[in-house]
Amino acid sequence: MTAAAASDDSQNGHRKHHAGNGGAPHPVSGGPIVQLPTAFGDFVAQAWTDLVTGVEHLAVSSPNPPSDGKAPLVRLHSECLTGDVFGSYRCDCGEQLAYALELIHEHGGTLLYLRGQEGRGIGLANKIKAYALQEAGFDTVEANEQLGLPVDARCYKAAAQVLAEMGLHEVRLLSNNPDKQNRLAKAGVKVVEMVPTEVPSREQNIRYLRTKKDRMEHRLLLDTGAHPVPVPGPDGPFRHEQD
Repeated sequence: MTAAAASDDSQNGHRKHHAGNGGAPHPVSGGPIVQLPTAFGDFVAQAWTDLVTGVEHLAVSSPNPPSDGKAPLVRLHSECLTGDVFGSYRCDCGEQLAYALELIHEHGGTLLYLRGQEGRGIGLANKIKAYALQEAGFDTVEANEQLGLPVDARCYKAAAQVLAEMGLHEVRLLSNNPDKQNRLAKAGVKVVEMVPTEVPSREQNIRYLRTKKDRMEHRLLLDTGAHPVPVPGPDGPFRHEQD
């Protein structure tokens, strides 16, 4: 089900809460659904507020249901200012975001942009400190540990509740990270398939990606078998090109 088709169980953006696996739901509140034309195609968007933390997230959805009758594609995309906005090559976040939006526009589904999860939940300033440690020789896991911070401080309770409120109880998850699948399952969202979002590695991020594969169990190939990513080109706003 898309955001446009989600059932409105009550007024003013508040919907009936659904508890996953019998647990208490994480309270969230949804706003109006609006049109969002982008370089990747036309979407609909809905802002969601985590009523526990006050953090605001954004659901960007295809206005059309999946054409193949399968469960909708869903991407939980953690905010990454450096990658998403400035196109940093230190990570693969911005390219994964672009690739996911292309897939969702073509095949149907939702991208949930999770704010407040910068640097796997440690914040922008700490992420930059971690970058400095990485430049001194530490990998991304070691850098967080040197700062006395968790390797991954993200929480997906609000994300799972937003998906439930949107009627997305069974999804095909766009991710290379099995931990997201496990956490969604505990929150009552069934992941029927993991759809890889690996993009070509770069010289600037290959060590980071190897650490994610070797130490964080991300499902990465780290070779030319990775999916192409959309990049600006002369044939249109975006075209596929392999690095």
